[in-house]
Amino acid sequence: MKVSIIGATGYGGLELLRLLHQHPHVEIASLHSFSAQTEDISRFYPHLHTVYHQALAEIDAVKIAEESEAVFLATPSGVAKDAAQPFIDAGMKVIDLSGDFRLSKEGYEKWYNKDAAPDAYLEQAEYGLAEWRTGTDATFISNPGCYATATLLGLAPLVMQYLVVEDSIIVDAKSGISGAGKTPSENTHFPETNENMTLYRMNKHQHIPEIMRQLQVWNENIDAITFSTSLIPVTRGIFATIYAKAKAGTTTEELLALYRESYDGKPFVRIQAQDVYPTLKQVTASNFCDIGLCYNERTNMITIVVVIDNLVKGAAGQAIQNLNLMAGFDETAGLDFIPVYP
Repeated sequence: MKVSIIGATGYGGLELLRLLHQHPHVEIASLHSFSAQTEDISRFYPHLHTVYHQALAEIDAVKIAEESEAVFLATPSGVAKDAAQPFIDAGMKVIDLSGDFRLSKEGYEKWYNKDAAPDAYLEQAEYGLAEWRTGTDATFISNPGCYATATLLGLAPLVMQYLVVEDSIIVDAKSGISGAGKTPSENTHFPETNENMTLYRMNKHQHIPEIMRQLQVWNENIDAITFSTSLIPVTRGIFATIYAKAKAGTTTEELLALYRESYDGKPFVRIQAQDVYPTLKQVTASNFCDIGLCYNERTNMITIVVVIDNLVKGAAGQAIQNLNLMAGFDETAGLDFIPVYP
């Protein structure tokens, strides 16, 4: 299958290139960028020198549709809502990594402070939480955000079974600096982030409504969650600690059995052994989501620890996983490699 990447010079686009370069069923037909064209991508990123060469082409939707069967949009929010439309109209396979198609029109405009895509396109998008997709017929996928991926995978078994008190869910999530994108800011400046930890977008993070929308699909009684995000001085990773009160007494053993059953046959979710909790290092540069959990019988609280690589499972890797499902490839194709450690 031939594919094109729009937004190839950002972190998400570079991860798509890295992963698709060794995908057994995919050929990258073209790379595109709004900020740079005609130059070879290795000129901007010397780590690609002698490994990968391709000029960055202008974004010509007609030509891309002629050359490729699928297109990935790894652009900032606010760009894909317009850029995706001609590819959807052409009947191509489209996977958008931004937030432009994850919410309703009203929700998007409230949380992103931008005009939304037309309803006709929003209605065509399938939310692509890969492990919990109920079908593979959709050809237009809205890829989940990194925080949303970690949170939803961590909560899904409990929420689907109505096992927790709906208003008790607390998510304390932390992200590496690459989650803020390639463009630097005061908050991501090295002297500000090194040896520091910063809480940001308190009660305002744009992944909150995305998380809520899916939780309410699984359990209509969930009206709200407490959700906070912090920036930590690492390059990659999401570390989410989730708390929820159990509706009835349980045990750690019972919960682990539930999670193992829920994720049986889902190759990228790994449930840890009892009393073992995952670390960021064990998923670096991989498409794995590792989950550990425990139950406190004195407080009746369940604690779930979830780790992912924000650029892979939280972005490019899950996008490729969705392409694999869409195209009928093995779900692990192009993604079945050992994480980078240490």
